Amino acid sequence: MNQSTITIDVSLDQSRVPENITWKASDTTTEQAQEAKAMMLAFWDGAEKTALRIDLWTKDMMVDEMADFFYQTLMTMADTFGKATNNDGLVEEMKKFSKDFYEKFRDQQLKEKAV
Repeated sequence: MNQSTITIDVSLDQSRVPENITWKASDTTTEQAQEAKAMMLAFWDGAEKTALRIDLWTKDMMVDEMADFFYQTLMTMADTFGKATNNDGLVEEMKKFSKDFYEKFRDQQLKEKAV
């Protein structure tokens, strides 16, 4: 059986706010740890029927980057749901929501810049 290990390191400031996030996977050709400004990690607890999550972002993560991160995450979650369930109808609804979410965010940003 093959095994892969993923290591996540988070450097915190004095207030315990993430300053730096790096990650590395053992089953890759990349030798160096990769930097990230944000991460979302979720585990499914089958016994409790709950999602256990860790959401972190660094203090230099910009609001527009967070919107991009959420948009892309929502879109890939829709793809994953589709692979797991073959429910194309719900996948399309999830993707439509994701696109609407991102468009509304962009519209709000444009309005704020116009003021």
